[in-house]
Amino acid sequence: MDLTPATQRFILHWGEMGTRWGINRTVAQIHALLFVAQEPLPAEEIAATLRVARSNVSNSLRELQGWDVVKTVHVMGDRRDHFVAVRDVWEMALAIMDERKKRELDPTLETLRECVAEARVTGQESEHTQQQLEELLGMVESLDDWYARVRNLPRGVRRLVMMGDQVSRWLAPAGSERIGGSS
Repeated sequence: MDLTPATQRFILHWGEMGTRWGINRTVAQIHALLFVAQEPLPAEEIAATLRVARSNVSNSLRELQGWDVVKTVHVMGDRRDHFVAVRDVWEMALAIMDERKKRELDPTLETLRECVAEARVTGQESEHTQQQLEELLGMVESLDDWYARVRNLPRGVRRLVMMGDQVSRWLAPAGSERIGGSS
């Protein structure tokens, strides 16, 4: 597969961002390639295009499938598995949020709840420490609640969210400031 300069730049950048998010660079680059590819790609073509080892591609594809952002598909007349990324950007974001919640938010929430409960029962923590833990727990619980609400937004509302500022301009009466803007 020949990559245009813009596609190459996107794939390289997505790989760099992946490392900042705690994801292997090759995993993120494979995801980027599949996201922009017009057709499903076999593992051999992914390896050749990105110039990475076939075994690395296999392991990376398994990880991406575990995140539910890449699916296996079959192409008529070809016995090989082909791979395609989730195309809908909202669905992709939700799949990534689901996995990050499971790996990061849920264990943090559980640990904070245990720490707050222990601090209350034992009374060994300073008032300051106990207050800080409780405030942090409240914030993380709010994030968890926010996530649940966003996760369950109907498709129509998702479109409004994606429209962003256009919605607030449309909803604001003529000649007034934007919703949430200064008066």
